[in-house]
Amino acid sequence: MGYVAIRGGESAIAAAARLLDVLRAQAGGDPIGVETIRHQLGRLVDRVCGEGGCWHPQLAALAIKQASGDTLEAAFLLRAWRSTRPRLSATAPHRGTDLRVVRRISSAFKEIPGGQILGPGSDYLQRLFSYELLDEDPDKFRAIAKDFFGEEWPGRGTDSASDTVPKVLDALRAQGLLAQPRPPLPAVDITREPITFPCPRPAALAAMTRGESGGLLAMAYTTMRGYGYLHPTVAELRYGFLPIMLPHPVSGELVEAGEVPVTECEIVTLHGKDDPEDAPPSLGLGYGCCFGHQETKAIAMAMCDRSLQNGAQHGVRHPAEDGEFVLMHIDGIESMGFCSHYKLPHYVTFQSDLDNLRKSRGKLDHPGAAEAVFTDPEQIPDGDEL
Repeated sequence: MGYVAIRGGESAIAAAARLLDVLRAQAGGDPIGVETIRHQLGRLVDRVCGEGGCWHPQLAALAIKQASGDTLEAAFLLRAWRSTRPRLSATAPHRGTDLRVVRRISSAFKEIPGGQILGPGSDYLQRLFSYELLDEDPDKFRAIAKDFFGEEWPGRGTDSASDTVPKVLDALRAQGLLAQPRPPLPAVDITREPITFPCPRPAALAAMTRGESGGLLAMAYTTMRGYGYLHPTVAELRYGFLPIMLPHPVSGELVEAGEVPVTECEIVTLHGKDDPEDAPPSLGLGYGCCFGHQETKAIAMAMCDRSLQNGAQHGVRHPAEDGEFVLMHIDGIESMGFCSHYKLPHYVTFQSDLDNLRKSRGKLDHPGAAEAVFTDPEQIPDGDEL
């Protein structure tokens, strides 16, 4: 159903689309480059890649430019493109211990094997404006990376990564305070298999990985302020580059095909009060992993993972422990689509609602009252003037 009252038809739609470019270009100046977006708005690109469910920084930057910075629309564009790509193969399970670490911190211990690595982060800065960025000197800007890396700087965007480091959780497992890892469950491809409930943990983690960052944070925040009070400790939060291993087409041996930047978070909670009476108190584990450098999302994901496990083990007592409530409401693309569909014509259903309202109020003696809103054709705006 279209907007049948709008004059101009296709020309009106074309004019509406053209206005988006007009709004983008009306201030003049040079168009912002995709590579500029990719490197200078890296966190935004990471978010779009994560919510779009596809690691392609260049297309994510293009989507951001095309969507004028609307993250949901940009993620929608990337996910739509991803749906057209063939599925060539599946990788073997990857481990966080293989991560080439750029940043790695723990709030559980002061000293950890491999050391705390602060890396890039704004957690230690005051939230004050850097007004010098309003008129940044191009020469000084280009010298920032070169001065930091020195003569070894390759002349392109990069991160200074260290070697792999051991996991903090291994020390807790060695002391018997945390359960040993179980054999991995079969992977679930939620792009091909719909989520069913009760939802297996691999499918839940996959849904949260591509979930909308704000929605996932909201779910986690409910557990912080009293709905299933969850006070976790970040055992380890790490950001770095994960080598992607694929089987060689001839030998079948795993070889490195590339690497992807990811953020991984493991939280622990003291949940002895929920253990069976005959079991010693132990630590509970929550896990989060997402594309790019997204620490808040990874922590929120780990908290939601812990809450969903609590709900599966002990019954749902709070909203964030309900798998259907959480997983069906964190996908930004689906949520945006459902919300945006209300902008489409609803003439028939609304007229039906009005008829029912008139009947219930006994005002059937005023037929056509709603239809009289736009009865004069001259009152209808010309599509070319939109």
